Amino acid sequence: MSTDLGMPRTLTGISAVPSLGEGEALTKKDFTSDQEVRWCPGCGDYAVLAAVQGFLPDLGLRRENIVFVSGIGCSSRFPYYLDTYGMHSIHGRAPSIATGLAASRPDLSVWVVTGDGDALSIGGNHLIHALRRNVNITILLFNNEIYGLTKGQYSPTSEVGKITKSSPMGSVDQPFNPISLALGAEATFVARTMDSDRKHLTQVLRQAAEHRGASIVEIYQNCPIFNDGAFEAIKDRTQQQARLIHLVDGEPVQMGVDGERQTLVRRADGGLEFVPEEAATTETTVGHDAGAEDPSVAFALSRLTTPDKGQVPMGVFRSVERPTYDDLVRAQLEAAATTAGGPAGPAELQQLLAGNDTWTVQAARS
Repeated sequence: MSTDLGMPRTLTGISAVPSLGEGEALTKKDFTSDQEVRWCPGCGDYAVLAAVQGFLPDLGLRRENIVFVSGIGCSSRFPYYLDTYGMHSIHGRAPSIATGLAASRPDLSVWVVTGDGDALSIGGNHLIHALRRNVNITILLFNNEIYGLTKGQYSPTSEVGKITKSSPMGSVDQPFNPISLALGAEATFVARTMDSDRKHLTQVLRQAAEHRGASIVEIYQNCPIFNDGAFEAIKDRTQQQARLIHLVDGEPVQMGVDGERQTLVRRADGGLEFVPEEAATTETTVGHDAGAEDPSVAFALSRLTTPDKGQVPMGVFRSVERPTYDDLVRAQLEAAATTAGGPAGPAELQQLLAGNDTWTVQAARS
């Protein structure tokens, strides 16, 4: 997959969405609403908002053809701050509402903004089915590993032993790995980035927008009030290069700095491990293939993430093409509405609705 920051004016993922006219152009200011941004000072959401506002003009779409749907949580204020259509919807149900929009309105570019609590707790069921169905939506999952809006309870991504208001003796829950979950649901585009790396964040978001189908991007996002420093180990410039595993399509999977670089290899038992670069062989080295149809290797890469952030894979884990749910649904509707080469009338529609399993109930005679 190309990592070029450039982007074609008409993206594959939004090819049915009307583009701006010749000579028309929008700027970041055009996508910035007049609402006061009300997140806590230092919140990572600010960086994500700025990145999204910055690259939306590059899509070449009219603002009225872009929709952001959110659930409940700090991140779910996002639609207020964008001058596009949007909806602050129901807790955990944003993917369901977005599915309805994508299926009924092919002229819209549909986005979901959600958090680790909203998406992975009450919304877990809705998330995995939107992914497995391959609905043509782009999901931004802000992960700060805590419930921020409700004031600091442990979330589905909080580490074991996390002491919070709802777990004063430490959480005993095993946390979700959102990337593993998405790959298990066979999402066709799965990626991870973080709020403080503006270049990488923008690059990944653009690739997600370009993809036709269900795209999910996990964004590590700092909560300075209730979980400050959760990602400090990979944000600290002196440590991050030794911890981050940058996934580059078509290249070996490596981590570490020059002189101490390690390469991912497959052991004889099939497991993966990092060894010194000079110890890796061509036969055992694991290369990254984001376009592999089988998601098992991408899943194995997602499991390299350690709870202490000692090693964290970053980038696009998977990007494959598959028919989208909304395209298939529309094709069925078109087929059902056409009989004998022409549009179906009321009688044909009634027959379709009634089907074969109907009965006429008559009153019994005395």
